[in-house]
Amino acid sequence: MSEEKTVQASESMNDYKNELEASFRKLSEGDIITGTVIAVTEEDVTLDLKYYASGIIKAEEISVDPDFNLLESVHVGDVMEATIIRMDDGEGNLLLSRKEANDVLAWDKLNQYLEEETRVKVRIKGIVPSGVIAYLEGIRGFIPASHLSLDYVEDCTPWLGKDVDVKVITVDRKKKKLVMSAKVIEREKAQEEQNHRISMLTPGAIVEGTVESLMPYGAFVNIGNGLSGLVHISQISTKRIKHPKEALETGQKIKAKILNTNDNKISLSMRVLEEEMIDTEAKETSKSVEAYSSHESVSTNLGSLLADIKLDN
Repeated sequence: MSEEKTVQASESMNDYKNELEASFRKLSEGDIITGTVIAVTEEDVTLDLKYYASGIIKAEEISVDPDFNLLESVHVGDVMEATIIRMDDGEGNLLLSRKEANDVLAWDKLNQYLEEETRVKVRIKGIVPSGVIAYLEGIRGFIPASHLSLDYVEDCTPWLGKDVDVKVITVDRKKKKLVMSAKVIEREKAQEEQNHRISMLTPGAIVEGTVESLMPYGAFVNIGNGLSGLVHISQISTKRIKHPKEALETGQKIKAKILNTNDNKISLSMRVLEEEMIDTEAKETSKSVEAYSSHESVSTNLGSLLADIKLDN
């Protein structure tokens, strides 16, 4: 037998083997099966199930999203999971429902998003009194107005149709409750930007700022660019104080030295600057005394020399 005939025979045997396995495959209504899309029309989707019959999903059984467009969203080659709702649709095909399968599988996926804190993109599809509606994994979800942005949102209407990045914050399969938040994403981005600005600060640099608040343990100082640092009570003054209000007041302008930015927290010190100033003044005073003493010594010695000189009259 030629090599070509051997290959053809091998392929025929494999095809027969696959068909044989498919004929023994036990499927029942309610089973969730996986298939590959082989045809898409406005009315339905046809799946290859590796079974002796194809699977048909009617358009109304694809998604609960009212704006779902079958021809735009489903393509040949896509892999889908669906539930068998009838073993014969009257034309020898299995009648399937992606909605029913999704109602089981999507909640597992949503729980995964919740546990892994996954960022996903959704489109705002509706407005309700206290927030907006968006679909994720085919499930209708809710984004409260308070979770649309870091800023206060009074009117949700401008958000309609917008794509937003969100995280899942509540999943309750029994109550069919899915809640998402865009604010947590914005907060994370803001924190990342702040951490970057903090990383650009140099320990030892002197900064100017305004006292924002006084706490028993220290003073928070706004140093600009959206950053605030803490002057611990022990770093406010060289004098011992019991409360920051003994040396500072809210709104006061101060200068401080950056001690460190460990854990993205800015530690400042006014005491170090005060100590450096005292040290500088002490050194300058010391230099003045030395200069004066040196001048005095020279003058005295010169006077002594002149006193010893006798001039003839």
